[in-house]
Amino acid sequence: MRLLLASLVLSVAPCLAGMSVAQQVADEVQPEGAGAGAVSTSAAVAAALKAKEAGRAVEAQNWMVAAANPLAVEAGAQVLRDGGTAADALVAVQLVLGLVEPQSSGLGGGAFLVWYDADSGELTTLDGRETAPLAATPTLFQDDAGKPLSFFDAVVGGRSVGVPGTPALLAEAHSKWGRAAWDSLFAEAITLAENGFEVSPRLAAMVAQDAIRLFRFEATRDYFFPGGQRIRPGERLKNAAYADTLRRFAQEGAAPFYTGDIAADIVTTVRQAEGNPGVMAAVDLAIYRVKQRDAVCAPYRGFEVCGMGPPSSGALTVGQILRLLAPYDIGEMGPDSAEAWRLIGDASRLAFADRGRYMADSDYVPVPVKGLLDAGYLAERAELLKRDTALPDVEAGEPDFDHARAWGDDASIELPSTSHVSIVDRFGNVASMTTTIENAFGSRLMVRGFLLNNELTDFSFASHEDGRPIANRVEPGKRPRSSMAPTIVMKNGAPVLAVGSPGGSRIIGYVAKTIIAHLDWGLDVQAAIDMPHLVNRFGAFDVEVGTAAMDLLPDLEAMGFEMAPQVLVSGLHAISLGETLQGGADPRREGIALGE
Repeated sequence: MRLLLASLVLSVAPCLAGMSVAQQVADEVQPEGAGAGAVSTSAAVAAALKAKEAGRAVEAQNWMVAAANPLAVEAGAQVLRDGGTAADALVAVQLVLGLVEPQSSGLGGGAFLVWYDADSGELTTLDGRETAPLAATPTLFQDDAGKPLSFFDAVVGGRSVGVPGTPALLAEAHSKWGRAAWDSLFAEAITLAENGFEVSPRLAAMVAQDAIRLFRFEATRDYFFPGGQRIRPGERLKNAAYADTLRRFAQEGAAPFYTGDIAADIVTTVRQAEGNPGVMAAVDLAIYRVKQRDAVCAPYRGFEVCGMGPPSSGALTVGQILRLLAPYDIGEMGPDSAEAWRLIGDASRLAFADRGRYMADSDYVPVPVKGLLDAGYLAERAELLKRDTALPDVEAGEPDFDHARAWGDDASIELPSTSHVSIVDRFGNVASMTTTIENAFGSRLMVRGFLLNNELTDFSFASHEDGRPIANRVEPGKRPRSSMAPTIVMKNGAPVLAVGSPGGSRIIGYVAKTIIAHLDWGLDVQAAIDMPHLVNRFGAFDVEVGTAAMDLLPDLEAMGFEMAPQVLVSGLHAISLGETLQGGADPRREGIALGE
């Protein structure tokens, strides 16, 4: 009997007390993780929502797209229907997501793309991660006494903003793999921005929850609180400034974001952010480049689980978790087994220990990628799991490494707000892209209709630990370590699964769980996504409240784990490739899978 997803009951955070906007928060606002409230009424979308609610994967023969909002999915579906590639559809999806789900991703953020090219049979990754300004120092997030700032003191304002990479990544992906005319990919997003889109329950709830911070800057306040009133579910919201920005993007490509007047506005907004200005300069945008990197792949039960390497920790940490589990028959144990989750939990703890010590931007610090995935090293680490109880202590290992190992353990804070898109086109190309502005609503700074990221707070606030430098410390031009884990699973050289999720550092656990559920426990993609979450990052075992996962809590606690029941809002979107395409969308959010 597999675990069944129970409904989650969340509450709007009571953070608005004492503010006039607080009185506007009414009962009809749905919780942050609400998956209800469709924002489109087309027959295809209605059918996709019905399938998701029933726990059924959506099937298709030719193409499929899965993403976090029906309007964005429809935009991508139309591109695919017209003969576009997954790269073309990716552009259309992201442009709409930046409008209808602005708290999660957009043109002011960054992204990682894993791409399977059907013609060549090759996997490629594009790194569109944000970069630190050249004037940034390792003490960027410390006060005058050298102590780390509190998270939101660092986030809100210009200090946290990295150079956006998403515009450049979209242009690069289209240049490499697109077939449709570039400007044709903007039509739906421009129409929605000009004519307005229906505010979803999730967006309205998150605006209500974050009102104090959103009120801090005029442009942001005016957009989310027009006339001083917060936006509400079902209302039509227009964004003329975003439409104008999209027209420029359609006509001129990404250049205006990096050397033109849009770039100048970004710099001015960052440097003049009242109370918390940043140090970004025009040169930081002008020198930004998307980087093509080799995919990082880990073998697992006859499959290759491939994703984004440093500066992401996603593929390495997911790969380590799976490789540590390889000697154990997780499949036979099944998803209701506390023993299976003990193994998964402690494998995750071991992998996260290595992540905190070794993983960062490999352009700035040496990262032992081969050593961390070495079969001998992981076999030795897997021996630690041969016990009946939780590991009492977990430390980073010592993988083969041709550099010094004198690194301190990371102290970065990652709070979730991100989005994931999986696409398969009629030509057999596969795209798995995770896209973000980091925390919900990023820095809360808005420029020309889009929000700027707070990605620099993914760096460690501390630069050293006990005199040892921390690999993920702030440095000029460096890309902060990420947990984003866009993944393509391969079998005999062909893709069989595209998957990814938002969720801060829990992304790694969400993705690993879904892969295990699909490959080891034989669940289809929708059932694998629906399965309740148990996530261990390097300490307490997070358990998804209101679900059957809570039944495992007593046994895991008896094994020695510290248990932490809480709301876990993933945003998994996956497509499996077999005799048919099967797509799944996370019921914890508003997305769907759509295909033909």
